[in-house]
Amino acid sequence: MSHNLPPIYLASKSPRRREILAGLGIDFEVIDSPYEEKRADIADMNPEQAAAKLAGLKAFHASGTLNKGLVIGADTIVVQGDSILGKPRDRDHAAEMLFSLSGRRHRVITGVSVVDAEGFRTFSCAEVTHVFFRELSRKDVDMYLDTSEPYDKAGSYGIQGHAALFVERVEGCYFNVVGFPIVAFRGLMQQLGYDILDFIKR
Repeated sequence: MSHNLPPIYLASKSPRRREILAGLGIDFEVIDSPYEEKRADIADMNPEQAAAKLAGLKAFHASGTLNKGLVIGADTIVVQGDSILGKPRDRDHAAEMLFSLSGRRHRVITGVSVVDAEGFRTFSCAEVTHVFFRELSRKDVDMYLDTSEPYDKAGSYGIQGHAALFVERVEGCYFNVVGFPIVAFRGLMQQLGYDILDFIKR
């Protein structure tokens, strides 16, 4: 990696996003974002706009303490029909969400944003993937609720874990469902004037 390239920071606590970025062979540092989500910030926005805006706010607020570097923010939303499914409150809520996804198609939307901390130039986008669940039995759902997987994830499932057994097919970016669309991220880096290939350790 060239010494002229800015450092990369990930403003996300998600272990899935860390794994995807690390898997590309990119050096980065995880930093906290002081931003706390407010309904007013995304009022009257559709889910794609909301995800991109929240990702941007996370990255922008995290970049405030830096003199230089590229700060990545991300936000994933699961949408079933007209309902946005967030993280479950408890086991019963998680079960309700999983049965609402059973035998149906839903959308997973991840907003990604990259902020250049030096001049606060910001580029954001939202990636949409359609996920089709097979019909779930009570045994399927009870088994899954006995794991730790559903409780920290939008829509109450993680495609990279046991819930892979529920997914009939995926239309769009698989990594988007995990929480970090790689190709969309590369596009944002290009808009900022960087090629992500230059950041990969060899």
